Amino acid sequence: MKSQLIYILIIGFLFGCNAEPRPIKFGEDVCHHCKMKLMDPHFGAEIVTQKGKIFIFDDVNCLMSFTESEEGKNQEFKHILIVDYDNPEMLSDATLSFYLKSEQFKTPMASNVVAFSDYETLKKYKSEHGGVYLAWGELVTQFK
Repeated sequence: MKSQLIYILIIGFLFGCNAEPRPIKFGEDVCHHCKMKLMDPHFGAEIVTQKGKIFIFDDVNCLMSFTESEEGKNQEFKHILIVDYDNPEMLSDATLSFYLKSEQFKTPMASNVVAFSDYETLKKYKSEHGGVYLAWGELVTQFK
């Protein structure tokens, strides 16, 4: 009986440590950094740690501020995800996404940066809204 209980606890622990992303709940989730509720499905980000802890953000600058904070630096990230502006609510790998900074985009925390999972889509928006293309490395450097 005691060994069965131990096996149940081990199995529960293993399945309870899910380090996978989850969809952002717009209208419910709150930004970990600025504490604002996420309302616009065009904007958002999510970090999942190796241990399965999920951090939600409403804007690129909140995401970047967290990664540069002491709390963020003490985490091991498994996933860094960003909402694709052209596909609301769809999360894509933030490190592989393409970013456009333009005053034409009114983002929740005034970063004026939107993300796209596809470079051709970014080019279309850039021709319509102007702005500057940023790769992940440039984005990280800009927010340091």
